[in-house]
Amino acid sequence: MQTSIGISAENREVVAHQLAKLLADEFVLYTKTLNAHWNLEGIDFHSVHNYFEDLYNQSVEIVDGVAERIRQLGHYAPATLKNFLQLTHLTEQDEDGNDSRSLIRKLLSDHESIIEFIRGNIDEFQDAHKDAGTSDFVTGLMEKHEKIAWMLRAHLK
Repeated sequence: MQTSIGISAENREVVAHQLAKLLADEFVLYTKTLNAHWNLEGIDFHSVHNYFEDLYNQSVEIVDGVAERIRQLGHYAPATLKNFLQLTHLTEQDEDGNDSRSLIRKLLSDHESIIEFIRGNIDEFQDAHKDAGTSDFVTGLMEKHEKIAWMLRAHLK
């Protein structure tokens, strides 16, 4: 069935492709957050383990939201690990520490990378591709990542 939401097919395709990259980033970050939750060690294990659990629960909601936004635009969301690894801007995590500070630094870096990617697309979605809905949607995601990044930074002080 044809998607008729006031955005040209060409613009919806460009936006959906950028959202596919964001989805890949979000899924990789979700996986890295699970890694941090599962493999954390140290004296602050209990509190940080619980914090990482909160983070991965937030991540899974974000992943689902991005995939659903792609579907709202009339496109299919990438849904394989192979696709995610081809599309992501993030890198695999090396095994250089399972203490809270090391893991938090890695997660903070990824959240900041996603913030920059989103910020670079907000105006383009609205202005160049006439998609105010996706622009608004990713603005909300950026604000979530900014809050998480602030909290991660606070752990490192």
